[in-house]
Amino acid sequence: MTRRLGVVMDPISAISPQKDSTLAMLAEGARRGWALEYVELGDLRLRDGRPEASARPLQVRDDPGDWFALGAARVVSLDELDLVLMRKDPPVDLEFITSTWILEAAERGGTLVSNRPQSLRDANEKLSATWFPQCAPPSLVSRDRAALREFMHAEGRVVLKPLDAMAGRSVFVTGTGDPNANVILEEMTRRGERMVIAQRYLPAVMETGDKRILLVNGEPVSGALARKPAAGDFRANLAAGGRGEPAELTEHERWICAEIGPTLRTRGLHFVGIDVIDGWLTEINVTSPTGIRQIDRHFGLNVAGLMFDALEPMLRR
Repeated sequence: MTRRLGVVMDPISAISPQKDSTLAMLAEGARRGWALEYVELGDLRLRDGRPEASARPLQVRDDPGDWFALGAARVVSLDELDLVLMRKDPPVDLEFITSTWILEAAERGGTLVSNRPQSLRDANEKLSATWFPQCAPPSLVSRDRAALREFMHAEGRVVLKPLDAMAGRSVFVTGTGDPNANVILEEMTRRGERMVIAQRYLPAVMETGDKRILLVNGEPVSGALARKPAAGDFRANLAAGGRGEPAELTEHERWICAEIGPTLRTRGLHFVGIDVIDGWLTEINVTSPTGIRQIDRHFGLNVAGLMFDALEPMLRR
């Protein structure tokens, strides 16, 4: 019997096919003979407690000019699928959270959902590094500007991040002596109405970069991607203009993976991308981690294949 794979993602027409990790996953599913079903967030529904979607059959191709074809939409019961990949980008807003409740209904019906819907809600990508204080830099989560200023003065320089964004958006570096520090705190916290995370600024990011390490079912992939900031910027995110270079994992980075891996497995976080700067764990990305294409290309790997190898034994069939 042909296995059926559903994917929930942002519009496939807008991706960069040569870089997109979700497309790499879909291509691996197609190579294994899976039937693909394409779903966007607005296609999900819950009818009398039963999870459904207006899904379209999907074909994918390794062609940067013509990488997909969609069939006609029809209603599909999500609990009849074998596997659903939840690959919607942040923000993790109420619409995103509602989609995880719908996918949880599919999970109760026997469908494997990756990553697990409850854990997508629980594992905030900025906060989850604080589950492992032995691995993470000093940090403070607060909307109290006085507390944030006190932390900033103690650390000298800090990175301020919103809790619901991605790709380096609305991330600031500030510190003692910066005349813009107060206004940055005002705007970031919306004058005390929104929580943010402040982390110690790690200046090594300018030289050694922000290393993206992928973990499949809690185990690190053998190669990593060191993302380095563009000139005049401190953000190493590729979407913010950073450049990626192949990098080996250090023994300390393997120790970090060993520290967090069992928790990721227990929570059903099957595919995760962590960010490490100068030996410090700064983020645990669970919604739609990227880096597969670049790591595959640099190291001759098939990361999506490793992921399917881990997921297939979990299937109900």
